[in-house]
Amino acid sequence: MVWDVFTSHIAIGGIAAWLLAQMLKVPIAYARGGRWNWSLLLHPGGMPSSHSSTMTAVTTGIGLSEGWGSPLFVLAITLTVIVVYDATGVRRQAGFHAERINVLVDEIFHAKTWPGKELKSLSEVIGHSPAEALAGVLLGIAVAYIAFWIMG
Repeated sequence: MVWDVFTSHIAIGGIAAWLLAQMLKVPIAYARGGRWNWSLLLHPGGMPSSHSSTMTAVTTGIGLSEGWGSPLFVLAITLTVIVVYDATGVRRQAGFHAERINVLVDEIFHAKTWPGKELKSLSEVIGHSPAEALAGVLLGIAVAYIAFWIMG
C-alpha cells in the first residue's frame, strides 16, 4: 500500500530532515538579521540547505539499511552529490545573476526608460553557500541515524 512508505525509517528520516531544515531557517535568519521572516519556511536557499539535508538523510538511511556497498546506496550517494553540487553551484550562480538583473531593472525603471508595466523582481536566494550545504548534510546524517535508531 502507498501509505507503507510512512513505516520506513528512510522516508521518515528524509521528511523529518526536510521539515527540520526548513523550520531552522527562520530562527537562524532572525539571529543573523534581527527580524522574523516566516516566508523562509517555504523558500529554497538559506541556512541550512533542505535539499542537502533531505538527500543526505535518505542516502544515509539507505546505507544503514541496505549496506554501504550496495548498488542502491551507490545510486543514492551519486544523486546526493549531484543535488548538493547543483545547490552550491548552478543555483547559487543563478541567485547572483538575479541580484544583478534586479539592480539593472531598478535602474531602468527609475530612469523611466522601460516601456510597459513594472517587472517583478527575480528571486535572489535560490542556492546555497558551501557552509549552508554542509550544515544540511550534517543535519541529514544526524536525522537519518535518529530515525534508524528509533524505527530501524
